Amino acid sequence: MNKDIATPIRTKEIMKKYGFSFKKSLGQNFLIDPNILQNIVGHADLTKEHGAIEIGPGIGALTEHLARASKKVVAFEIDHRLLQILDDTLSPYDNIKILHQDVLKADVERVMAEEFTDVKDVMVVANLPYYVTTPIILKLLMEDLPIKGLVVMLQKEVADRIAAKPGTKSYGSLSIAIQYYTEAATVMIVPKTVFMPQPNVDSAVIKLVKRDKPPVELISEDFFFTVTRSSFAQRRKTILNNLTSQLPDGKEKKEDILRALEQAGIEPSRRGESLSIPEFAALANALYPYFS
Repeated sequence: MNKDIATPIRTKEIMKKYGFSFKKSLGQNFLIDPNILQNIVGHADLTKEHGAIEIGPGIGALTEHLARASKKVVAFEIDHRLLQILDDTLSPYDNIKILHQDVLKADVERVMAEEFTDVKDVMVVANLPYYVTTPIILKLLMEDLPIKGLVVMLQKEVADRIAAKPGTKSYGSLSIAIQYYTEAATVMIVPKTVFMPQPNVDSAVIKLVKRDKPPVELISEDFFFTVTRSSFAQRRKTILNNLTSQLPDGKEKKEDILRALEQAGIEPSRRGESLSIPEFAALANALYPYFS
């Protein structure tokens, strides 16, 4: 068994050898606890028939655990300074492909078609850079890639928002967007002490399993997301006030909005955070004829 990359001593050795310094702008925080990495990979339920996509492999700490557990790993790394380091640290493994690309700009579907020709399922497993967590998750879900799901580490506060239930203060349009595509659950809380450098906040690992089909039927997906975002524009405002001020020509169409709320069986005085996904679906479908 190869010596784990993810220990404080080995991480410092690697950084010293290459004169590497952390870039705050890239949200670089490396994990230095092999047990936590093993746990993360465990939650992804990988076998030697599976493929894994990683985003931001850093010096390869999580990558090597994924290589041990899966058939093939494809990792997207934006920082060219890390390419030579990864070449070195991951040299014992022959089932890893590192791509020097920004995953937000990459054609992930094409990469998957080229790289995962003979795997059963693909999971995304990553310690995501905090500053682009949400755009990355939404891109991977909205492009409807052939992935089974994601197991990703992110700021605990963002994980709370993603997995939140209606009626809680963390619940919002992000919760709804991600729960529309996946079943979401926080599976681990990770203290800031197991990172180098230490971030200011604790992290959490969230598991998102893609749904076979959406939980609700919609006339228009885009309009549904417009309605959910509008409903949380100002959290203290009622659903009626938010929709009136946020939807196009909402003030002139206040009567239509009231009619749609009544049709969906939703009190105008309720706040967005109290509505479930099925209630938002009923509301969006009722509003759609007035705003299409």
